[in-house]
Amino acid sequence: MIVRRVEALGAFLDTEDGKSLLAGYKRAANILRAEEKKDGAGAFDGKHHPNLRSAHAENLLASAVDTATRHAAEHVKNEDFEAAMRALSRLRAPVDAFFTDVTVNDSNPLVRKNRLQLLNELRSAMHTVADFSKISG
Repeated sequence: MIVRRVEALGAFLDTEDGKSLLAGYKRAANILRAEEKKDGAGAFDGKHHPNLRSAHAENLLASAVDTATRHAAEHVKNEDFEAAMRALSRLRAPVDAFFTDVTVNDSNPLVRKNRLQLLNELRSAMHTVADFSKISG
């Protein structure tokens, strides 16, 4: 099972979607790491609040993360790792749009925390399939 998971991950990371999503993951993880140093470990745990989303890209990312989390978890449970990677690949465009259109560290502390919680949900969704923090590149 581990070999099949690693093979599916390797094949996914060889695609443009995989490379782009890995870059988006690393950007989110770096932002979270820096902000957790300021606010404390676990500061962005918990579900974000939909009523604090204002940008269209936030809504797209939230919806995509929710869908990808459910589908990836189901595919992992069924040991269909290629399908789990395909579920994650659907995050590429919403992640790219989020980082293009949204300022994470908003001047409103509630909006800032909410956006960081959303990024934490993205990180968790990806960890459903693999620990992307261990991947170099």
